[in-house]
Amino acid sequence: MKKIVALLGDYYHSKEAIQASLNRALTILNENEKVNCIEIQTGQLIEELAKKPDAVILFKEDRVNPTDQKVDTWMTDEIGEAIAQYVDQGGGWLGWHSGLASYAAESSYTKMLKGYFEYHPELHYQVKYTSVIGNDEFGPVSFEIKDEHYFVNVNIEETNIFLKSESEVGQSIAGWFHDYGKGRVCCLTPAHNKEGLLDNHFTELLSKTIKWVSR
Repeated sequence: MKKIVALLGDYYHSKEAIQASLNRALTILNENEKVNCIEIQTGQLIEELAKKPDAVILFKEDRVNPTDQKVDTWMTDEIGEAIAQYVDQGGGWLGWHSGLASYAAESSYTKMLKGYFEYHPELHYQVKYTSVIGNDEFGPVSFEIKDEHYFVNVNIEETNIFLKSESEVGQSIAGWFHDYGKGRVCCLTPAHNKEGLLDNHFTELLSKTIKWVSR
């Protein structure tokens, strides 16, 4: 049985909808292979990484209290370096939506991801997600949901772009993956709203990315 560790939810992202989305994806995975997913808190991460789970899923931004005058963050240099070492030694990592947000661009964590969230428009738009021709690791993808349209900065020369996003405000990269040492990293920008998180096309894609990082 594969073991997956998940850190879910933050100030702007309700844990309940994320859990429901993840559970749907895991149900799809469990049709073919047994997966055990445990949810932890940030303070438990280094301890859990030492147990070498098959993969870790992060849907949580770095800021703990983003609306306060003095903003605190949870990912210390020690934690970021522990994550990079865990993946380098063979672990799998899925940076999902806010798991790409507000982490320092020069941190060990962001360098491992090969990209990061830059901004999204204040309003939510109908965002169309489609697969990139030639990178069909996760199969053909085409769906549209109302979403935060994430715009990201990605080092395209050091990763593989498999998903793109488009709305009336522009186009961006929405998914990328690469090997990191002996391990695997995948980054996925959708979804923010409950409707999008529970979209069948999205949960199918999510299940495929989890399978890839945990293989």
